[in-house]
Amino acid sequence: MKAIDILARRGQRFANLRRIESLDPTDEADLRTILDLTAYHEFPFEYVQGTSIAFMRDYGVPTISDLLDRTGQFEHDGQKRYDDTNLFAHEAAVEGIESQRARAAVRKMNRIHGAYGIPNHEFRYVLATTLVGPKRFIDAYGYRPLHPHEVTAMTWFTTRFGQLMGIKELPVTYDEYERLLEDYETEHFAYSPANTRVAEASIRIVAGWYPRPLRPLVRRSLIAMLDEPLRDALGLPRQPRWLSRALHRALVMRGRLMRHLPPRRSDDRYVHDARRTYPFGYTIADLGPRDHSREVHTHAPARASSDEGVS
Repeated sequence: MKAIDILARRGQRFANLRRIESLDPTDEADLRTILDLTAYHEFPFEYVQGTSIAFMRDYGVPTISDLLDRTGQFEHDGQKRYDDTNLFAHEAAVEGIESQRARAAVRKMNRIHGAYGIPNHEFRYVLATTLVGPKRFIDAYGYRPLHPHEVTAMTWFTTRFGQLMGIKELPVTYDEYERLLEDYETEHFAYSPANTRVAEASIRIVAGWYPRPLRPLVRRSLIAMLDEPLRDALGLPRQPRWLSRALHRALVMRGRLMRHLPPRRSDDRYVHDARRTYPFGYTIADLGPRDHSREVHTHAPARASSDEGVS
């Protein structure tokens, strides 16, 4: 029966796409549904990888990496910083960007950012990377390219998220975000030692998930995935061309394979695994630097979900 069920589900590989095509991209409720299907059912792997590379782009701007370097969060508490970034995005999206849960998450983010005097143009650029990065990765390595409705939904969410953060002069179309990103990088990408320190600290987070003998290869593979302007700005060593080509081909083959596998079940929504940082669960109040969250989680009581403490 299990094999029959898999075959039946395999025939539904494009069912989510057909549903997305039927939804109205001018309707806010439909946009939320499209975003949920895209990010948490159709392309969770690609979304996470594209977002991770997008955050590496931030480190190519010396003023951004200098602030991140001075906080020491990546160097001394990198796993928590990584998990919190993913969890803030989850909290903002899981019940809809207009929900009380999303607004509580954005308020917490604004309180954290408010201590640093970050200029609006940097916020605009970082926000653009969170849209352009996943879109490019999905189009390159997903089992299909994004549908225009999906691009509209991702762009709508990005703009609304930025509005709630108080970011000014936001684009409203994907093309405008991509142009913003490219123009900003042309003007601001430059090498700085802080860029390298923050990038290497971030790479160590991911490499640390693997057995020690594999970590050098993981590090080289992560660097090989970066485009040359970004790698130069980060001051990271050039990797062999064969490695970049091998990674590209492997990801392309994965995408082709996914076309023939069953889709994720409707009740199997992707959720970021944050147990390395929060083995007993978390609340929005716990997210952010530890001076904002002093609870020692290894001795905390178990929590049923992350909903506690959300107004």
